[in-house]
Amino acid sequence: MSTTAERDRAPKQDRSRATRQRLLEAAVACLAEHGWAGSTVSVVAEHAGVSRGAAQHHFPTREDLFTAAVEYVAEERSTALRELFPGGAADDRRAVVAAIVGLCTGPLFRAALHLWVAASNEDQLRARVTELEARVGRETHRIAVELLGADERRPGVRETVQGFLDMARGLGLANLLTDDTARRDRVVAQWADLLERALA
Repeated sequence: MSTTAERDRAPKQDRSRATRQRLLEAAVACLAEHGWAGSTVSVVAEHAGVSRGAAQHHFPTREDLFTAAVEYVAEERSTALRELFPGGAADDRRAVVAAIVGLCTGPLFRAALHLWVAASNEDQLRARVTELEARVGRETHRIAVELLGADERRPGVRETVQGFLDMARGLGLANLLTDDTARRDRVVAQWADLLERALA
């Protein structure tokens, strides 16, 4: 039988998890909207509806908060991609190409881009973001290979998939400045055809 202390601890832990989740979501939203310079811990805490002290309880430094936010972004991107194709490899490679490009042009990716730019100028942040992005890159590549039904034992297939992922990130970068939808749709169609031929 659970004690009163154990019963009290469970709701407190639930509240703590909920606060942490709100902070991560707020950090992503602030990065996407204001960039690194405009995304302080105070701004994120206000956006999340919590005190600065509560934010610092979960994330002692700004770097802790935003590194965790990018990790959260990466997990969300992977989850979103898997949920689009719950059965694994898709019959329609064009749908996979469009889905991956869609994730690279959405707000989650925009937030990650802002953190990359900040990391290029912030020594404390660079090592953490570099390590995190290497892990995210491996996971994204693995998911893409699985969804595209690619056989990496064949020469050039690994490089072809990686080239596609690099192109998708490039489209995400271009989308920061202007709505690139019309051109992007043509590029997606072309890459889908190229992948179809290269992976067949």
